[in-house]
Amino acid sequence: MRKIIVCTFLSLDGVMQAPGGPDEDAESGFEHGGWQKPVSDDEVGAAIAGWYEPSDAMLLGRKTYDIFAAYWPTADPGNPFTERMNSMRKYVASRTLTSLEWENSTLLEGDVADAVRELKASDGGDINVVGSGDLAQTLMRHDLVDEYRLTIHPVIIGTGKRLFADGTVPTALEPVSVSTTKSGTVVGVYRPAGKPTYDSY
Repeated sequence: MRKIIVCTFLSLDGVMQAPGGPDEDAESGFEHGGWQKPVSDDEVGAAIAGWYEPSDAMLLGRKTYDIFAAYWPTADPGNPFTERMNSMRKYVASRTLTSLEWENSTLLEGDVADAVRELKASDGGDINVVGSGDLAQTLMRHDLVDEYRLTIHPVIIGTGKRLFADGTVPTALEPVSVSTTKSGTVVGVYRPAGKPTYDSY
């Protein structure tokens, strides 16, 4: 069974929107695009590279696919991620796209949850969900996320899309590994562990 792994950059207050650049995603008037690089370091880069080693595919929503497909095919070939991102299999969940131009991209058909269940049962390595906040919410609601790999950066953004938005299904998490880089970024890997339990002091 393949694992579905949500890989996301987060601010300390949980914002995931437009970490990579000012023009990445200005939806809803977001003015803080590009917040991740100034609070990152080489340890974060090494951790992210490690996240891709056991994976041979990405699962993307339409907005993230559009952003990636506009950037990676012409990205600097000296960037170690360029060849990896272009060569990986991409599965795309979209209600509006009818064709995909980026190499090795496949449009999921029918119900997204059913299509992802079929992917999980197919042969292959792990599948990383990158960005794609709306898609991640859908996967969470259908209990399809096997692991979260998060970098939590020391910056507060205040507004923007959040991975764990209002209405997220309450879930207990088991920490697999947690470390802090020299820049103060928390690199955490967590697995869902059923429903939360509650108690009082």
